[in-house]
Amino acid sequence: MQASSDGMVVYDDVSKFFPVRIRPGQKARPEFMVALDRVNATVRKGELITLLGPSGCGKTTLLRLTAGLIAADEGRITVAGVPVTGARKDACMVFQNFGLLPWRTVMGNVEFPLEIDGVGPAERRDLARHFIELVGLAAFAEHFPHELSGGMQQRVGIARALMRKPILIFMDEPFGALDAQTREQLQEDFLAIWSCTGATVIFVTHSIDEALILSDRIFVFDIAPGRLHAVVDSPVAGERLGGDIRTHPDFGKCRAELRNMLRSEP
Repeated sequence: MQASSDGMVVYDDVSKFFPVRIRPGQKARPEFMVALDRVNATVRKGELITLLGPSGCGKTTLLRLTAGLIAADEGRITVAGVPVTGARKDACMVFQNFGLLPWRTVMGNVEFPLEIDGVGPAERRDLARHFIELVGLAAFAEHFPHELSGGMQQRVGIARALMRKPILIFMDEPFGALDAQTREQLQEDFLAIWSCTGATVIFVTHSIDEALILSDRIFVFDIAPGRLHAVVDSPVAGERLGGDIRTHPDFGKCRAELRNMLRSEP
């Protein structure tokens, strides 16, 4: 599988290794675990891509490499044509842990990135108000995190991530800690929010259903070592905004195909 020359994110033979700890009594020799093995792929501008695979297959490692939080050992990653050498201000990360500042209100948390950037109070508050409304929390702008549900806290995290108007959003299982009903609602709400931003999204998940509900395409990974097994076009991608695609006749068929991929030997 070869990466094309265009696209928002291009992976070109990307590999990552981590040292294996030598236990007492073992012969001391350099040993490395292959976390990612020669990943080649392209994420197109404006796409929502999910990285799907079992624990330990390298999904989060690839996300962190793309975000510039760690460096690839082999190969190259480019974002908008520029090699990744570190974190970018026009990209943001949303984690499973909400990471809100408990002493700040919703408004204060959402304002925070632009406060760091030195943007004036009036300007950053106006922009924060816009994104708080976009995530449906206008009535809770002056509430503190402990006064919000888990789903509402994650909405605050999403609003905060959007404050720098990123071209690229990284999401590391952001809905994984939520109950099933809240998770389904946030999936639908996030699709609506994303459709208003024009951003490219790379989303890590263990859930086949979540991958199908959210994605334009699904990057399916093998485990040990982490290899990109297949890139699957979601058959319901064109109908995922504004409808319940779980009842779509192709949803169940593709779900079964993805399950078989994940069960197969690398």
